[in-house]
Amino acid sequence: MRKIKRKPWLLTKYFLKFKWHYLIGFLAVVFVDYIQLQIPLLTGQISDGLQLGNYNSKMLFQKILWIMLIGLSIGILRYIWRYFIFGTSRKIENDLRNDLFNHLEKLSLKFYNENKIGDLMAYATNDISAIRMMVGPGVLMGLDVVLITSLVLYQMITKISLELTLAAVVPLPIIAFGSLIFGKHMRSRFKEKQEAFAYMSDIVQESISGIRVIKAFVQESKEVIAFNKVNKNNYDKNMSVVKLHAVMLPLAMMISGFSIAVVLGYGGYLAILGKISLGELVAFIQYLLILVWPMIAFGWCLNILSQGSASLDRLEKLLHIAPDVFDEPTVQSIEKIKGKIEFRNLSFHYPGTKSEDLKNIALTVKEGETLGIVGRTGSGKTTLINLLLRLYNPPRGTIFIDGIDIMEIPLKVLRGALGYVPQDNFLFSETIARNIAFSSEAYTKQEIEEAAKNANVHKDIIDFSLGYETIIGEKGVTLSGGQKQRLSIARALIKKPPILILDDAVSAVDTHTEEEIMNHLRQDRQDKTTIIIAHRISTLQNANHIIVVDEGTIIEQGNHERLIEQKGSYYDMVQKQQLEKEILDQE
Repeated sequence: MRKIKRKPWLLTKYFLKFKWHYLIGFLAVVFVDYIQLQIPLLTGQISDGLQLGNYNSKMLFQKILWIMLIGLSIGILRYIWRYFIFGTSRKIENDLRNDLFNHLEKLSLKFYNENKIGDLMAYATNDISAIRMMVGPGVLMGLDVVLITSLVLYQMITKISLELTLAAVVPLPIIAFGSLIFGKHMRSRFKEKQEAFAYMSDIVQESISGIRVIKAFVQESKEVIAFNKVNKNNYDKNMSVVKLHAVMLPLAMMISGFSIAVVLGYGGYLAILGKISLGELVAFIQYLLILVWPMIAFGWCLNILSQGSASLDRLEKLLHIAPDVFDEPTVQSIEKIKGKIEFRNLSFHYPGTKSEDLKNIALTVKEGETLGIVGRTGSGKTTLINLLLRLYNPPRGTIFIDGIDIMEIPLKVLRGALGYVPQDNFLFSETIARNIAFSSEAYTKQEIEEAAKNANVHKDIIDFSLGYETIIGEKGVTLSGGQKQRLSIARALIKKPPILILDDAVSAVDTHTEEEIMNHLRQDRQDKTTIIIAHRISTLQNANHIIVVDEGTIIEQGNHERLIEQKGSYYDMVQKQQLEKEILDQE
């Protein structure tokens, strides 16, 4: 997998996109922090006024009214910063998920062969959520810690007493120092927690997808034991993170309680000496209580930033992976493909392997012809199709369509011109109609039904209670193997592609249904190119040209009659299948 040239910090574009949201939120935080510091001053003034007896009810009411107005303003401003900072973090989370999904859609098959679904799901869930916490609460706490600490210290020093401030705040940096120490461990532990979650997600996904096999082989207990093991590992990794959180808050509260005790003792002493008033002592204690929050928040902020940073590192590495298959600068401006295919001495081996999967494949399929491909399992048939689809890159100068190297045909044009029915017949958890019309939302009901009829599946569909609006379940779980294959064929036929590829696409249907499907194909695709891979000779015997592939090479080729005359591998397959058919007929 090639790497993209290192890009700017991943979050830069999101911060720039929402810069005005953050600015409004930051201004609201500044105003909240400033005006809330007026409350201790007002309560101190009230205490001194009441003690000295120079306050009347009107003056007291005015001070209380100011406190109420400040409280109302704080409530409004906190709503504003929550909306513009926390709300923006949700928008960034949304954009990140969209960008991640778009990126995953572009990556090549090699990437998915090397990475598990559970791990990729962890990126889209836990990792992006951790990043959202970093750009929301993390950013807010970071700003709030710096701002409120600076303002409170300024008020304590200038409005009340420098020496009392020094005595009170000396223990508080211990909280920040402890947070730094814990933060060093938090990042690595959180990364291990994310990896454990990813592994557990993969196990769950795999077990649920394979539930029929598990039940058929009575392996439920074994799977439960295996899941308990990975779940215990996930629990342990989560608990290692929780333990750090659990230590930090009690430590912060203990130290802040010690600071308050110092203030009450030393501040009371200064008040007795007359160096500060009772109201100033009351105000100072309130300032100290306000100062405890940023010290605690400093630890939380470090934890959130550490966790978010660990997730950001993981996500950046994923987003910096580029697809192996992409449009190179040499692509031509091509809008339409007719269907002539040429393989010119094609040799190929998959990345990471040394032995060649295809060797010197030389073949021409004229526009409108049908090519049949037959051979043993693992002989290279599907590999040939993967290269034609450019799911993997073939060597330059080896595969041509309409005389143009497919490496110079835009991927969208190339794949848009191909109708492909793979072996695994993947269907989506959607209605039958939407599965058939998967390639475009513009198909009419009539076109959908016509494709279904040509694939000989229309009668099956109308037997369902909801017909074409029937939800078929995940991977088409409610359908038989033959129905899945025929729906996949209908999905390819509705495109009316210049080139249709059937990769063992009728192996699960009976011979009568197969014959009807092939008759439809011959009538519908007389002027279009078709490639049929099959194990049953009956599926491809009417093809214009047939090749027999073995160990990555073409060992025989010709039409059905000519290959029979050669009495080679193809002839042996025909004889064997005829014998099997006779035995079945006798039974």
